[in-house]
Amino acid sequence: MNAALTLRERSEAEASRLPPLLARAEQLAGTVLLGDHGRRRAGLGDDFWQYRPAQIGDSRRMIDHRRSARGDQQFVREREWQIAQSVMLWVDQGASMRFASDKNLSAKADRARLLGLATAILLVRGGERVGLTGTTLPPRRGNAQVIRLAEAWSEDAESDYAPPEHRAMIPHARAVFISDFLGPLDEVELALTKAADRGVRGLVLQVLDPGEETFPYRGRTIFESVGGSVRHETLKAGDLRERYLERLAKRKDALTRLCRATGWQLGLHHTDDSAQAALLWLYRALDGGTG
Repeated sequence: MNAALTLRERSEAEASRLPPLLARAEQLAGTVLLGDHGRRRAGLGDDFWQYRPAQIGDSRRMIDHRRSARGDQQFVREREWQIAQSVMLWVDQGASMRFASDKNLSAKADRARLLGLATAILLVRGGERVGLTGTTLPPRRGNAQVIRLAEAWSEDAESDYAPPEHRAMIPHARAVFISDFLGPLDEVELALTKAADRGVRGLVLQVLDPGEETFPYRGRTIFESVGGSVRHETLKAGDLRERYLERLAKRKDALTRLCRATGWQLGLHHTDDSAQAALLWLYRALDGGTG
């Protein structure tokens, strides 16, 4: 916990979130069984698992010449636990994620960080490498990496919307993006397209507050972005409801089409729903399920 202690020394306000986040993530992760769901994975070990066609990046010594001699294609002899899967995570830290329509609800950012960290804990326990998208925290194994992720996610972005990082995507890895996806979609489209071009398969989890789904506002209302960059006052908020819901539906449809085009899986989570259900969806989808 040295990294967490260092963070606590830097800023009491910032550090006050780290230990509780870790504790909650550990508790949440503990509710999900870590069984292999009937699937064997390639990784470190000596037990033979399967032959697979050779891919770009495989070294010559990985080729099984006896199996490859049976035909025109070269094959690699994989052993169980030989190559741990790298999973890259992006959790939106933009100001829009700090919204909660009710004091009894978690802010979207809190729920997204909890799910991201709990997912990382499950993956690390399963022997996988986890890290952030981009270059700041490459995928690694071990509990120390979980601490690093918690530290990274304890900081908020100043802008209303934080675009996903799309640099340094590891070919044929996995990725998880968690956000409300209410900001400009062009950066999301760029990230998913670049990822798909590199053979990266991933999950998109849209986290929304129930108030953003129902638009329960009536009468005189002041709408202001969490970051303070947008402010709108109206005397008849109810008149905006139909137009708002139509725009939200269009945004969801655009996100659905983008995920379908890039081969990513899309999930939706509301902050008044069970975090355990969302984590179970993430874990099963990463484990090769249909979600």
